[in-house]
Amino acid sequence: MDFNIQHQESYSRGQLILRLFFGWLYIAIPHAFCLFFLGFLSGGVQILAFWIIMFTGKFPQNFFNFQLSVLRWSTRVNASLLNLMDPYPEFGYEVNQEGMTLDIPYQEEVSISDVFLRAFLGGLYVGIPHVFCLLFRSIASNILIFISFWTVLFTRKYPASWHEFNVGTLRWSIRVNAYLSYLIHDYPPFSGK
Repeated sequence: MDFNIQHQESYSRGQLILRLFFGWLYIAIPHAFCLFFLGFLSGGVQILAFWIIMFTGKFPQNFFNFQLSVLRWSTRVNASLLNLMDPYPEFGYEVNQEGMTLDIPYQEEVSISDVFLRAFLGGLYVGIPHVFCLLFRSIASNILIFISFWTVLFTRKYPASWHEFNVGTLRWSIRVNAYLSYLIHDYPPFSGK
């Protein structure tokens, strides 16, 4: 999986303040409205993909592409709301946002036993340990996001190491989500790298 959000030379104070006070109105609500319905469709695609994989051992490429597109869209919105990038998150599930990459190579052949295990026990052997670790990492990220807000407000600079740490937290959670959605096949590492 390849995920990165480009660190900008300088960040917009105006965008930062606009997102703080009105981000819920002009970013969260319209995107959440669309993603809410796509989430239901994505859940249905997930269930269908499970059964297709159980019978054929193959993940249909159009299902894979759809799931990846929905993941990209929700990631664009999260990255914007977390102040990791200035541009407004673009609408649409077939959009490539400038400054952000999220690519997962398609693999047609999927292990039936591995998918079965993830579907029924993934919450135990993936969810619990990763959520536990991500909880503490997210607390640290939220502290850095708060401090970086003030740093950007006064200097227009987002410290690169803080940006990389916060992007790493998002990367880690995306990996876990992609693994449980059968998009990647290797167990996600306990790392934001």
